[in-house]
Amino acid sequence: MIKNTDKYPLDSIRYTKTHSVMIDPDVLRNNRVIMGLNNDPRADYFRVLRTTVLKQLRENNWNSFAITSATPEAGKSFISVNLAIAIAMEGNQSVLIVDADLRRPSVGQYLGLQCEFGLVDCLTSDVPLEDVLVNPGIERLVVLPGKSSDNNSSELISSRKMISLIQEIKSRYESRIIIFDLPPLFAADDAMVLMPYADAALLVVEDGKNTSEELQHSMYILEQTNLLGLVLNKSRQPLPTYQYGYVSEAD
Repeated sequence: MIKNTDKYPLDSIRYTKTHSVMIDPDVLRNNRVIMGLNNDPRADYFRVLRTTVLKQLRENNWNSFAITSATPEAGKSFISVNLAIAIAMEGNQSVLIVDADLRRPSVGQYLGLQCEFGLVDCLTSDVPLEDVLVNPGIERLVVLPGKSSDNNSSELISSRKMISLIQEIKSRYESRIIIFDLPPLFAADDAMVLMPYADAALLVVEDGKNTSEELQHSMYILEQTNLLGLVLNKSRQPLPTYQYGYVSEAD
């Protein structure tokens, strides 16, 4: 899949089996994928988040984490995509982002990918992993796109095929970090089913919408999970220096 030896260091990866495409900068701009654009000052938020997350991963020898939210529309996939690009740009490891939201997959949409296959095809149609993975023209970044499923997503997420797939992608490359974009915690039990297979989790909180009760309930659900932190998203207020988040331009 990835040719990564002493001859081909991480800063010059060649993709031999993974399908590579070039993404449209206008699509990234319209979808607020700011880490894929040049000289966007908002990218500093994700650089701070990247440093915070990587520090914890390296200190604990973890190579995977999940990103979720309490409720829909909090921006978890927006955070997942931008953070994945930010980590890939750091240059010391490759990154795989897995769109594990089988109910409302959107990672591929953020990047403008037109994918024939998705994660669900690996689970239901025996499509090989190599036929699904996509490099979106960004060094060290690979996407396992999602695809809506007509089947019960909870059963697919907890299936033996899913567990085997997770074990394969976690063990194949030591220098790879895997990011799982999961459904919201309150939407269904999908996130809770998959969470034990990730080393840690990042919780996205929507400013002005998620209540303190929802936050407390989320923390209760994640009490057995290694929590990397909270990301305050869609905030219109200036953020203190000890917080990180994204000031949304949306209405």
